[in-house]
Amino acid sequence: MSLLKIFLGLTLVLAISSPYSVSAETRIRCASTTSTQNSGLFDYLLPIFEKKTGIKVDVVAVGTGAAIEIGKRGDADVVLVHAPELELNAVQEGFFINRQEVMYNDFVIIGPANDPLKIKGLKSATQAFQAIAAKAHAFASRGDKSGTLTKELAIWNRAGLEPKGQPWYLEVGQGMEKTQRIADEKRAYTLTDRGTWLATKDKDKLEMSVVLEGDPLLFNQYGVMAVNPQKHPQVKYPEARQFADWLISPEGQQAIASFKDKHGNQLFIPNAK
Repeated sequence: MSLLKIFLGLTLVLAISSPYSVSAETRIRCASTTSTQNSGLFDYLLPIFEKKTGIKVDVVAVGTGAAIEIGKRGDADVVLVHAPELELNAVQEGFFINRQEVMYNDFVIIGPANDPLKIKGLKSATQAFQAIAAKAHAFASRGDKSGTLTKELAIWNRAGLEPKGQPWYLEVGQGMEKTQRIADEKRAYTLTDRGTWLATKDKDKLEMSVVLEGDPLLFNQYGVMAVNPQKHPQVKYPEARQFADWLISPEGQQAIASFKDKHGNQLFIPNAK
């Protein structure tokens, strides 16, 4: 055998056995809300981030409460959710670090297109909920420990009402898009985030409309935070932090600002500090 063939053979063996010969694909898991998924935001953002960094992001879309629990167990590397009080509590408990505000939109109350309770003439979300309860009109609640449910319960509490157990109060235990569909079928009112509403109302052919918006109580802040590697050493903290830092960077914020629905509506407003 010639020296050239021996050299080529050794070169091939070294190339195959070297840990640096083929770069392994880096993937992280992000636990997030159904609103970021249903709205199409991740479908828009992740290819931009992956092209820049080579890091692929697998999204688990659940309610905010469930997303935080996934992170607490170490089954995600980073979470992007919208329940600031729950987020800050989880940070204080030591499960997450480096929480940052990323963006916001707002919640809206939607109902049958003919608005049988005339909620469009009311000024606040609490007045709307009081009108629904007074008439015992059907209301579809997500009932799934989501950020939307957290906001909904806060409104009921401020209105001085406890709807749980009432026959008109429908706890569906579903994500936002499915809850909207059920509300449409039942001719019910519901609370939804504007991003999901704008992204799905035409696709799902919903015979509903926004009946109340603009109340400061309906503000909807999103935050990102990495799972604490001291709690869960297996998490990919450097990559998770890279994703979080990109979301709050000028490039990430501009990408969020440029995400719009087919009618040109901006679904999320970036507000990283």
